Amino acid sequence: MADQRVASRYAKSLLDLGQEQGTLEQVKQDMDLLDQVVSGSRELRLLLRNPIVKHDKKLAILTALFKGKVTDMTMRFFTILTQKNRESALESVAVEFKVQYNILRGIQTAEVVSAVPLTPALREQMRAEVTRQSGHVGVELAERVDPALIGGFVLRVGDVQLDESVRSSLRKMRTALQENSYQNQL
Repeated sequence: MADQRVASRYAKSLLDLGQEQGTLEQVKQDMDLLDQVVSGSRELRLLLRNPIVKHDKKLAILTALFKGKVTDMTMRFFTILTQKNRESALESVAVEFKVQYNILRGIQTAEVVSAVPLTPALREQMRAEVTRQSGHVGVELAERVDPALIGGFVLRVGDVQLDESVRSSLRKMRTALQENSYQNQL
């Protein structure tokens, strides 16, 4: 909980600074890159969380990874976080930055889980439906493939879920048949 609060505050500060300096879009790209690199590397996540590794060593690794790929402001941000012993929150800061950026820009995030990859036409249909339902101008789809769904999709927008998967339909049918056979036994 405390780590989430820290991440939220640092993300808000970075967002405000990016707006103030007119570099918000570049900072957004930097945070997307940070999120992608950290979430893709278990070793880096463990290193950033390791209290035994000295802060200057962590900063040197971050510099080696990101120097020339991110803005100077983002590199200074990394320096500040490591100096304040908050490098373990970097991954959470990147995620929280994206959440706050989307709120600022009026972008709704939706997750679509499907049995097979979405076609471009179906992707646009999903975006249009989420836009219609939520009223948000921009919609960002996070797509994931789960063959266990057998067919159909599961759409999550905020805390609302629409499950139109074959797996769910089969589960409902099994439950109904079990209840029906139980009723017939009485």
